Amino acid sequence: MSDHRASQVLHVKGRVLVGPDDVRDELWAVDGRISYGRPAGADRAVTVTGWALPGLVDAHCHVGLDHHGAVDAATSEKQALADREAGALLLRDAGSPADTRWIDDREDLPKIIRAGRHIARPRRYTRNYAHEIEPGELVAYVAQEARRGDGWVKLVGDWIDREVGDLTALWPREAVEAAIAEAHRLGARVTAHCFAEDSLRDLVEAGIDCIEHATGLTEDTIPLFAERGVAIVPTLVNIATFPSLAAGGEAKFPRWSAHMRRLHERRYDTVRAAYDAGVPVFVGTDAGGVLAHGLVADEVAELVKAGIPALEALSATTWGARRWLGRPVLEEGAPADLVVYDEDPRADVRVLAAPRRVVLNGRVIG
Repeated sequence: MSDHRASQVLHVKGRVLVGPDDVRDELWAVDGRISYGRPAGADRAVTVTGWALPGLVDAHCHVGLDHHGAVDAATSEKQALADREAGALLLRDAGSPADTRWIDDREDLPKIIRAGRHIARPRRYTRNYAHEIEPGELVAYVAQEARRGDGWVKLVGDWIDREVGDLTALWPREAVEAAIAEAHRLGARVTAHCFAEDSLRDLVEAGIDCIEHATGLTEDTIPLFAERGVAIVPTLVNIATFPSLAAGGEAKFPRWSAHMRRLHERRYDTVRAAYDAGVPVFVGTDAGGVLAHGLVADEVAELVKAGIPALEALSATTWGARRWLGRPVLEEGAPADLVVYDEDPRADVRVLAAPRRVVLNGRVIG
């Protein structure tokens, strides 16, 4: 490490939220790592004051993707910077056709956990997004993406079937059972895009680890999710677009449009019922397809609006989300990735919309 980096010390003073109830007066960052003991060189430290949280998590976004498909490195960088400025310093990329591995070499950009590229059926998902394959190829493609990703694989569980005129499941039960088993054998977890009701039971009983959006949860499937410990990432800021999508498809697909409106109307009840049943809920925005990056605070506020207690919604983008993804919080020796606010975000999650300072790898950024 260069002398410049080795000599840099950061001092964070005020209230450090190591956990929901573990509040400390200060921490230090030395060579980009957290320490709770006063280090050598403390007299030269840069000091930041306020309420400090672990870097926020956006557990469903897409770096390197827009509504047309893969984007260039400059656009990917802008997406990552928008997340960073919002305090989202750990991103689970839930499917992208772009190669963003170069971001791993940038200490000024968020850390990314990749799920590889989406896997879908031919003509059953957004054009240019996914590997489009038949069920007999699913195991091989899941194995490929498990090796390419960072411990996650992303399936498309349902999408509009133009012949039916509504959302239908993409995969037969036996195909997903074999594919999920293969991913688990390779040490990867599996998640799936699911708007509707029909695909959920098969995916959960096949051993899936997470469902994205999960607007199709019902009183029949919520207990199954809770029993199996299957997490959901509701992406409520994206579900807010359902009425406009429905209006755009009304003339051609009236059944699908009506279905999308119903899913939208009950979205808050669905999320609250899942939370009340003990289903793990995490924050994700679905940024990068159509939505802008940097919406993590909006999604936390949406979870609160749905009826999730503020402290639990905060954990869903901090302590709880990081543990779920296998990444550290503000513990001794962990990377010093944190966000500092003027007020206590536990009292009002709207504080998250205005970070005072963003610290990444022990450096104040921006």
